[in-house]
This record gives sequence, C-alpha cells and structure tokens, in this order.
Amino acid sequence: MAREISEGNIPFKRKIDKSKIPTCKILGVDIAAIDMDWLLKYTDENLESLKGDYLCFVNVYSDVTAYNESEFCDVLNSGALCMPDGGPLSTVGRHRGYEKMQRIAGPSYMGEIFNMSVEHGWKHYFYGSTEETIEKLRRNLLNDYPNLNIVGMCSPPFRPMTNEEDKLAVDRINELQPDFVWVGLSCPKQERWMHEHLGQVNALMVGVGAGFDYYAGNINRAPQWMQEHSLEWVYRLIQEPKRLFKKYWHTNFKFIWFAMLRGK
Repeated sequence: MAREISEGNIPFKRKIDKSKIPTCKILGVDIAAIDMDWLLKYTDENLESLKGDYLCFVNVYSDVTAYNESEFCDVLNSGALCMPDGGPLSTVGRHRGYEKMQRIAGPSYMGEIFNMSVEHGWKHYFYGSTEETIEKLRRNLLNDYPNLNIVGMCSPPFRPMTNEEDKLAVDRINELQPDFVWVGLSCPKQERWMHEHLGQVNALMVGVGAGFDYYAGNINRAPQWMQEHSLEWVYRLIQEPKRLFKKYWHTNFKFIWFAMLRGK
C-alpha cells in the first residue's frame, strides 16, 4: 500500500509496499530479514518504484545510535529498507527465527550493482567524501568496471550548505538522471541527508559509509574469511584504532547488553 510522507514542502508517495518486506525489529530499527540474493532481485524488479526513496545499511554503531536517539531511529525506519550491515544484527535476527537473514555489507552491494549495471544500463552518481577521494574512486571504478556509466560526482562542503547550494546540488543530480545516488557522508549524516531529500532526488539513494574509501583504495576490506565470521570490524579497528576504538567499545557493549541479552 502506498504511503504519503511529507518531507519539507514536498510530499512523497511511496510506490513500494514495505509490509511485504520481512523485517526483524532490533533496538527499535526495522532490519530487513533478507540476504544479498533477495536484495539484488528486489532492486532489479523495483528500481523504478524505488526512485526518490533510500536504502540504509545498519551496523551495530548505527543501530545503537538509533536506540539512543529516537529522531535518528525515525530516519532509519522512514527509508525503504534497512539492511543488516553487521554480523551481530543478522545473528540476532536468526536467533529470533529469521533463518534466511544474512549480513549485507554496503560495499558488497555496491560491487554487485556495478556488475549488473552494464547489462541493465544503470547510471550512477556519487555524493560525498573529498575531491581527492572521489577522483580516486572514479579512476578505480572505471578500471575495475570499464563500462560503468558514472554520470557525475560531487564532494559537498563539510560546512552546512545553504538552501540555495542544496537546491543547486539536487537540481544537478536530477538533470543527470542517475538511477543510483551513492551517498558517502558517514553515519548518521548520510542517513539524515537522504531523509531530508526523500522525494526530491529522482534516483534511489543508498548510504554506503566507508564504501567510497574502499573503492578509492583509501582503506582495505577485511579478508573474506573475516567477513564471513563477522570480524570485519576487527580489521577496520586495526587500520584506524584511534578513531574507532572508543566508538566500537561503547556501542558493541550496549548492543550485546540490550539486543543480545535483553532481547530489545
């Protein structure tokens, strides 16, 4: 059933029926109880209907943040889907009876969509990070996916944008008519940006966090065996200990206590 949502002065009438998406509520966030194959098939079959909407990839940090901040929880739940981008979330989901729920990492989804894009003719726009990173991102993507149709990239200022600047940025995106707008502003800024532009950007917005840095070569993904055993966070911690230690320590403890032990 379509639902009309008001964001600013622009009403957005959702074209997909979210009630048909299996979800598991974890710390207040409706996490999609799906796997990668389900998501890719759903994207392929519903891309036109998903335009104007957004996808979130939720890990332990963003899930705990949503538990602590009701406004951010609403932001996550207002999108089309929230993927379990973290082994602990999919583990909790399976323990609660969602046997097919598997971790879906943002960078992995990006790669799958890039591979599908040549056959489907999908166009891509990248919004976020620094000028240096998006230039490296463009170069690497065109090397790894030679026929990928990148219609534009933008590194927005780190300061808040004026209404005029924001309108120009959105108008530019819509002028280029991408199918996907990949948003790499880090959590929770990217989720809030997508929520603020619900129905304004005429493409499927996808918040991918560190995805820009992975494909630009700024940071490396964990070996496959670590990804499969929910240890990618350890690999990232090794690469960025000063930035991530405090963040992981507090959020991981809270997730274990509230989600795993208390069943929130």
